[in-house]
Amino acid sequence: MQADGQAEALHGKALALTCRCCEHPRMKMPLIGILATLTLALAVRAAEFAPLFPNDGTPAGFVVRHWSDVSLPSRDAASWVVKDGVLTSEGARGCWLLSEKEYGDFELEYEFKLGPMGNSGLALRAPIKGDPAFDGMEMQMADRRYTAQMKDSELTAGIYRAVAPTKQLYKPEEWNKVRVKIEGSKLRVEINGEVVQDIDLSKFDKAVLRHDNTEAPALKDRPAKGRIGFQELSRGGSHVLIRGARIRELAK
Repeated sequence: MQADGQAEALHGKALALTCRCCEHPRMKMPLIGILATLTLALAVRAAEFAPLFPNDGTPAGFVVRHWSDVSLPSRDAASWVVKDGVLTSEGARGCWLLSEKEYGDFELEYEFKLGPMGNSGLALRAPIKGDPAFDGMEMQMADRRYTAQMKDSELTAGIYRAVAPTKQLYKPEEWNKVRVKIEGSKLRVEINGEVVQDIDLSKFDKAVLRHDNTEAPALKDRPAKGRIGFQELSRGGSHVLIRGARIRELAK
């Protein structure tokens, strides 16, 4: 990968310069800069994006759970599979594919496609129980045709029922590119190359209503670390498609 090449090149230069400097007492100070360069090179390698679904078949490191309470198993034999590099669900609607690993601060990129009655979502910092949309966070992915009653915060790029995107850039039945960066309380979302969310979660102190009209925690009180994943709630026999999903964890 390009980052590997850059890191190796910097590493080689740093070692060569270090050897030269060691031969000249007056050049000890440049060693600081050389070591900094070497550290940067190693950081470049450590900060590479890693694919979430590198192999076809059942997604490794992920589990399928019920859509409204991820402490429960999925119903009606719902499953997810990767075919030719594309992730999709199979069987019944109403499930989450959640990572076994927890993530705190990270950047995530992927593309998704929905059918005319498509409804999916991206789980962010979700706990091991409860509804990711209310007990963690969900960035919505939905076609407006799914239901006429959708609020702006329930459409694509909305933080479900909490924060509407600044504009709607979803392309129906086409591939849509997503980039999410979450670091501390800062959340930034791009859809098809444009920023549609750039918010500080700590500023959102109002409770959000769940589907049963009970109160869920305000965004400022949601977990700072948790699982990531994708939801399948589409109707009409179509299924969400995900490709090119990759993640880069951010050092604190």
